[in-house]
Amino acid sequence: MKTAPFDSRIKSPPRRRVEVAPLHKIDEEAHLGQFIPLHYHGQMLGNEQRMAPFHEAIEKLVPLGSHVVELGGGTGVMSFLASKRARRVTLVERLPQVAAAARRLLAINGVSDRVAVFEGDARDFTPEEPADVVICEMLHAGLLREKQIEVITAFKARHKERFGKDVPRILPEATFLGVQLVHQPYDFHGYHAPVPLFFEAGAQGVNTVELSDPLVYAGFEYTRRLPQFLSHDTPLTATNAGTVNALRFITKNVVGVFITEGRSADWHMPYLSLPLPRPVEVSPGDHVRVRFQYETGGSIESLQSSLQASL
Repeated sequence: MKTAPFDSRIKSPPRRRVEVAPLHKIDEEAHLGQFIPLHYHGQMLGNEQRMAPFHEAIEKLVPLGSHVVELGGGTGVMSFLASKRARRVTLVERLPQVAAAARRLLAINGVSDRVAVFEGDARDFTPEEPADVVICEMLHAGLLREKQIEVITAFKARHKERFGKDVPRILPEATFLGVQLVHQPYDFHGYHAPVPLFFEAGAQGVNTVELSDPLVYAGFEYTRRLPQFLSHDTPLTATNAGTVNALRFITKNVVGVFITEGRSADWHMPYLSLPLPRPVEVSPGDHVRVRFQYETGGSIESLQSSLQASL
């Protein structure tokens, strides 16, 4: 953020009308979701909840001798894993410094001869040959902020136009989104601050109180038609008495489906708890009408501004 130069003179600011943009108008292009700097990638590399299912899915589902395209490849770890089976891997990364790091790290790991790094926006990229598998991990809780849906939709259309056929497999294969009534304490050493909070899925010691079972509000496979907007207007049934002051958003990515084993490799992303504008007192069996809508890849603020809950 740019700041004005220091001015030691004391003076009154000029009177003028200040236009404040609505929350949903926040420019996500300037936010972290579109520009993830290199120092954040270390956290992603060390996240076993993310890495393990992708490693297993790539190891079991990438055909030998195939062509893999990774959209938004970051430091190149997924492309490295794919290169152990693929004949060729094409990695696309938007940020110059991250693309440079990917080239360096792939060379260090001895696979630069099989992985080509292209610097550019994945939404505008078309490979030189058809892709057998696409890997795209531009994911965020609730499919907010990052452009997973937009990027994959654009790539599928360009691939179909150029090669006359669809992409056979995309990793992750599917995403399911759920919402849950919760009571979320917002007092921090006596300071009341109802703000968006993230918690690792299944983390011990989280003081969130669950007041309903989760309800799935969206689910889709990435090789099929993908939604641009997500919405919900369905009652949730309270299972416990308490004060509903927040909604918990749950994101489950089915990274790979192993048909012969009858199971899948899943990534449960961190829960996102968003405070409601007005708390709702509930008893077991009460039906709480929950409404919201947002654009995939949109800001957290855009979702929060649409939240409504009432008995």
